[in-house]
Parts: sequence; C-alpha cells; structure tokens
Amino acid sequence: MNKINIEWEKNGGLIPVIVQDVDTNEVLMMAYMNEEALNLTQSTKFAHYFSRSKNRLWKKGESSGHTQEVKEILIDCDNDTILLKVKQNGVACHTGRKSCFFTNLENNEETCEIQEKPQYNFLDNLYHTLLERKSADPKSSYVASLYNKGENSILKKVVEEAGEFSFAIKDDDKGEIIYEAADLLFHSLVALAYKNIHPEAILNELKRREGVSGIEEKNSRGK
Repeated sequence: MNKINIEWEKNGGLIPVIVQDVDTNEVLMMAYMNEEALNLTQSTKFAHYFSRSKNRLWKKGESSGHTQEVKEILIDCDNDTILLKVKQNGVACHTGRKSCFFTNLENNEETCEIQEKPQYNFLDNLYHTLLERKSADPKSSYVASLYNKGENSILKKVVEEAGEFSFAIKDDDKGEIIYEAADLLFHSLVALAYKNIHPEAILNELKRREGVSGIEEKNSRGK
C-alpha cells in the first residue's frame, strides 16, 4: 500500500481536523495538527493538536483530564483535512459542553447545556473568558465594549495603562505599582485575545530566550 502524501504546505504546515464522537457521530470540535501532532496521535492513540494561539503542541485533556481516545483516523479526498473518530472522556468544549458547536447562528440559541466545567489554570480561564466577551453585549461588558470600538481603542488603553504603571514606578508606591501592573497586564491580555494569541505563547517566547543575552537576541532580529 502506498503511503498517503498529506498536503501539509497548503496551510503553512497545519491541516484542519474535524473531531467526531465514534458512537454517536456528533461533531465535537475542530482543531489543527502539524506533522508531529499527527505522529503523536497515531503512536499514543490519544488526540494531540497544534495550538495556533499557544504556538505549541498540546494533548487534548492535558489540563482538564477530558482526553480523546482515537478510534479511527480518516483523511479526505484532497489529503488536506483529517476526520478523527474518538471516544470523548468528559466534554470536548472548554465551556463544559459536550460539543464546541452549540450556538444556532440564525437565532443565537444554545442547543446543549453545560455538563461539566473543565478545570483549567488561571491564564486559560481568563483567556477563554476574554474570547467569550467578543460576542457579549458591549453595554454590559467592559471588555466587549473595547472589542466593539475596535483595535485603536484597545491599543489606546494599553498605552494609557503603561503610562500609569510608569508613573507608579516613579512614585515608588508598591501598592500602586502592583495595581497599575495588573491593569497593564489585563489590557495587554485583552489585546492578545483580540488577535487570538494565548498568553502562554508569550511565556514560551520568554522561555526560548532563556540563557540568550539581550544583545544577541536583538542582533538576531536585526534590531
């Protein structure tokens, strides 16, 4: 049997993956894999994906425990999309619903209820909350109002909070430094979520720089 040549380069080394419950055929979620994620999925029989927002590999359920046991891997006729049939342990969606597809686009009604809220770390919970605010009412959510006003309003708040943080440092007031640093970090996270970048990607970039001198790092970027 000839080896299937997967079209990795169509989407920059990633291919979309549709995940389906092996028993009910319910569509649970959609994610992406790179070649390493697919190899891990095949070798371990547990679903692994590549997170574009975190910029790293991740095993489904690595923090929540809601893993996906892989029963079958199918590829489409163009060799650029995978259908993963799994046994879902727990729920597939970070909201606590079995499937990520639960909102009717025409009437905005939710088609399934929360079954079990997965346990995530603080950054994950905050990031997902910020993402959810994109569809919230701007009149009742401060973050939603920032998103509704657009990128310039978000960036204006980041600059404003950076200034207040700087003044707090200058005034040497520890309480104010902590308060203003929290404001600056929060609005920076809002901006990251606006661009669908998980804060863990920033931590990974800092880890990458560990042991590298600042001068060396700047020279490597031509700055």
